Amino acid sequence: MNSSKNVVGIDIAKRVFQLHSIDMETGEIVSLQLKREKFLEHFANRQPCLIGMEACGGAQHWARKLTAMGHQVKLLPGKAVKGFVTGNKNDRHDARAIWTAVQQPHVKAVAIKTEEQQAILALHRMRSQLVKFRTAQINGLRGLLTEYGEVMPQGKAGVRKGITEALARLEDRLPAMVIDTLREQWARIEKLDSEIATIEQRIKLWLKSDDACKRIAEIPGVGPLTATAAVAIMGDAKAFKSGREFAAFAGLVPRQTGTGGRIKLLGISKRGDTYLRTLLIHGARSVLTHAKEPGPWVTELRQRRPLNVAIVAQANKMARTIWAILAHERTYQREFVSQPV
Repeated sequence: MNSSKNVVGIDIAKRVFQLHSIDMETGEIVSLQLKREKFLEHFANRQPCLIGMEACGGAQHWARKLTAMGHQVKLLPGKAVKGFVTGNKNDRHDARAIWTAVQQPHVKAVAIKTEEQQAILALHRMRSQLVKFRTAQINGLRGLLTEYGEVMPQGKAGVRKGITEALARLEDRLPAMVIDTLREQWARIEKLDSEIATIEQRIKLWLKSDDACKRIAEIPGVGPLTATAAVAIMGDAKAFKSGREFAAFAGLVPRQTGTGGRIKLLGISKRGDTYLRTLLIHGARSVLTHAKEPGPWVTELRQRRPLNVAIVAQANKMARTIWAILAHERTYQREFVSQPV
């Protein structure tokens, strides 16, 4: 229980905000509903307090605004709050659950990001969305062509290589309107390629202007996408106690199950930041499969463990290295060996 500040739990939404707090002097339970227009006005003249909110859509914006007013804001993962919801789910109970969760010392808060960090994450999200849409379009086109005996190889490169000849063979068998529509769909896929490339160029430009991104981009397996995403997602590197904690945040640690003092380590789970974990694992795979000199640690690990296990271990090491470089404001050194303080 935070005794030095009033604690407020807020369940935010698009138009209506539900507040829950307990008056420290009288013990009165305060449950208040505010319109969006009145939300900041309510906190403008209030004494600094600890405010808890779920890390959902719009939470970062409100956290920055409230922090500028002098309040302490903690953004909580939705899973951490869910365990404190009692009774039927509604705004009042959600706000009360947030009020309870924000005071628990074991609940890890989500970093509050700057507008610039959110902006680069917006580019990453739009690129990811376009990539998913492109994949769906390619698979849809391959499926349609398969119905007429034209089996395209998997992947964008395979379809690009054979699409022209396949459509030419179908011109005499299918109506012209169908052939024209198939060509339009392929043109749409190529347009998506151009849009994705444009976003990637903008991400690379941001990389060149950011010192932190340039420093971690020197790590083998860390390219422009991974470097910019890691800096933006991490926020303040010192919010994590160690590189191990950051690796756990990315979901690169094994699940555990045990009882009676016996702990069994399993494979990694789907917990953590899925996007960052995906980038790190793809980067680690490139180190193990394409690097001319991956290093003695990677080589020895690859000899005694399966490939996928070695890839995840390398991704974990990359995440720890990223945290160390950013938290200690250093540059990447290939042969550096950390020493205990």
